[in-house]
Amino acid sequence: MAEPRFFVGRGPYSLGTLAEIAGATLGEGADPGQIVAGAAPLEWAGPEQITYVGHAKFLGALGATRAGACLLREEHARRAPKGVALLHSRQPAIAYARIAQFFHPRREAAAGIAATAVIGEGAVLGPGCEIGPGATIGAGARLGRGVIVDPCAVIGRGVVLGDEVIVGAGASVHFAVVGARSTFFAGARIGEAGFGFVPNPPAGHLRIPQVGRVIIGSDVEVGANACIDRGVYGDTVIGDGTIIDNLVQIGHNVKLGRGCVLAAQVGISGSCTVGDFVAFGGSAGVADHINIGTGAQIAAKAGVMRDVPPGVTVGGTPAVPIKQWFREATTLSRLAQHKGEDNV
Repeated sequence: MAEPRFFVGRGPYSLGTLAEIAGATLGEGADPGQIVAGAAPLEWAGPEQITYVGHAKFLGALGATRAGACLLREEHARRAPKGVALLHSRQPAIAYARIAQFFHPRREAAAGIAATAVIGEGAVLGPGCEIGPGATIGAGARLGRGVIVDPCAVIGRGVVLGDEVIVGAGASVHFAVVGARSTFFAGARIGEAGFGFVPNPPAGHLRIPQVGRVIIGSDVEVGANACIDRGVYGDTVIGDGTIIDNLVQIGHNVKLGRGCVLAAQVGISGSCTVGDFVAFGGSAGVADHINIGTGAQIAAKAGVMRDVPPGVTVGGTPAVPIKQWFREATTLSRLAQHKGEDNV
């Protein structure tokens, strides 16, 4: 079970209610009135919890589960132990996520403004906002309904936050317009000046003023200590439903489409355009002014130095189509081996 000191849970719920939430079908003999107290993975679930099998490779572990109920594909039902109530779904992982969210919903604001918070002149706070100790709301900022600003977070002058946005402790949001239900985890930096300058020897460098904005859609997550720079003149844009992991850097004027996923330490240079539902593995890097098509996948640690067509998976540095990268790596490995020498 989730630790109640840290995580608020709801329930218990009947199996019939959970089936409805998940869009799943009760298996043969399953009692819709069975009570379920929570959700947990196969190896952790107990008799009062529901679990799931998202892929056939986990069917071996299913036989040892102690869960009271399980979401799985109907064709896998015969592998389940006796006594486990089954819910059939074509997409068990999605069904499980819906149920887990039902037990542990998104955090809601506890309305109130801490005595040590600072609210700037002309700032407008929607109903039910929670402003934590030491938080600062800049002059003219506009916060929607139920926004949460955690301790020591900073919302800059004129920033607009949609309904139910959460800004984590110590995070800062400047020069930005943000859609509903987006979340910024602790230490995130939104709207800082980008890496824009011209060499000016021998004096050093001349900075180019960064006078654009950051436009962030709805249901976006930005991880801890991630940075999204504002545009130079136009906008940096993050599409609806995009998930950005910790320690990600997004440069000025980048355009990210809907539903993209960026794992930790990804870096995207300025003025890149990324289509919808593009996935970046950890520590991947993208050179400036690159176009990446919808549905492309960028392998971990890849170095993207030229455009990537829609739907293509690339890896390596410089990044090439993934099968070519595998062939290159295999060939290099063979060349590195000498006859008669032991592998080390």
